[in-house]
Amino acid sequence: MTSRERVNMALNHQEPDQMPMDFGSTSVTGISASLVSKLRQALGLDSRAPLKVVEPYQMLGEVDDELRKALGIDCVGLGGRKNLFGFENKDWKPWRLFDGTEVLVPGAFNTDPAPNGDILMYPEGDKTAPPSGRMPKGGFYFDAIVRQPSLEDHPLRVEDNLEEFQPIPDDELKYLEREADRLYKSTEFAIVGSFGGTSFGDIALVPGLNLKHPKGIRDIEEWYISTVTRRDYVYEVFDRQCEIALKNLEGIRQAVGNKISVIFVSGTDFGAQTGPFISPDAYRDLFQPFHKRVNEWVHKKTTWKTFIHSCGAVEPLIEDFIASRFDIMNPVQCSAAKMDPTHLKQKYGSRITFWGAGVDTQGTLPFGTPAQVRKEVKERIQTFAPGGGFVFNSVHNLQARVPVENALEMFKAVEKYRSYKH
Repeated sequence: MTSRERVNMALNHQEPDQMPMDFGSTSVTGISASLVSKLRQALGLDSRAPLKVVEPYQMLGEVDDELRKALGIDCVGLGGRKNLFGFENKDWKPWRLFDGTEVLVPGAFNTDPAPNGDILMYPEGDKTAPPSGRMPKGGFYFDAIVRQPSLEDHPLRVEDNLEEFQPIPDDELKYLEREADRLYKSTEFAIVGSFGGTSFGDIALVPGLNLKHPKGIRDIEEWYISTVTRRDYVYEVFDRQCEIALKNLEGIRQAVGNKISVIFVSGTDFGAQTGPFISPDAYRDLFQPFHKRVNEWVHKKTTWKTFIHSCGAVEPLIEDFIASRFDIMNPVQCSAAKMDPTHLKQKYGSRITFWGAGVDTQGTLPFGTPAQVRKEVKERIQTFAPGGGFVFNSVHNLQARVPVENALEMFKAVEKYRSYKH
């Protein structure tokens, strides 16, 4: 089977020749640039120029076709030209991570050192604007800098929280059309589309990393409070955002057709370690109407499967995710409360695809032994893979300080246990 056929069968809850795997197709299924570099070296793939940082907010490294094939990965990503800081991934230049890893970053990746040794990043690479990101000294990725205007001095307007949600330009649609065609014809990978605009209330986006002077509610704490105290305002923001998103999706549909298999719809986190931090009633009131509108449009107009990412203990919300017509759930954080793998597979496995869950990235992968990694990977595959409806990925991105021996053991275990004939 081709990778594309393999993924599509699994998404239709059928068993392909072997369990499909994803690393690198989205911003929540990726690999830290530091670890990508180590994997390339360990696999003898380090002869070329330094690797590219393709997602500078989390400093994720490029999983190129060579590495994808070496590791047995089945998916490739398709997204827009601009990253979360608002500049294009082009005009690559050398840069060095705090741990000494040599990488390439986009030409507009313009930073300054802070007095305490932190690194400051600027929206659209424009140093005349206040910085929007901060990488702590010795760190591996950026944190958002909150630039909240005074809500007393600047009365709220819905338009202020919609500044980053705009009609997609024609040249961007042409780019997506070319890239979708190239990936579909020149590779056999399943294409995962990440086009933005449909993630309602995603807290990574609220501070407006790409905006030079963001207005509206941009403080993380204030945003969460506002979902209750300013519920009608937030609802109107979502309603207008959804209108823009659906118009953009129509243009994207015309550009890429059914060449893609999956569309990333939502990256909004609803779970903490011990339970959801939003009640099911609140989810149904504020988020579900818009998730349904997007998902129903996608299912009516395309063959794409829809993808929701939410960390944490979200078991009480899974029925609502299914009712919202999501096809795929990620990252399936089995270490969180009530997220037992066997329970999840038995109760929901025939109705939603689990994309993730393969190994714990908070405990086992960074701190366990290779033997413990192998054991957990084997158990997760045996639990989630039967009957299809499972795409192997770790629980969120592989982090920089994961021992390369553990990462290699994870891939070796996948190779050993992924066959449905095993």
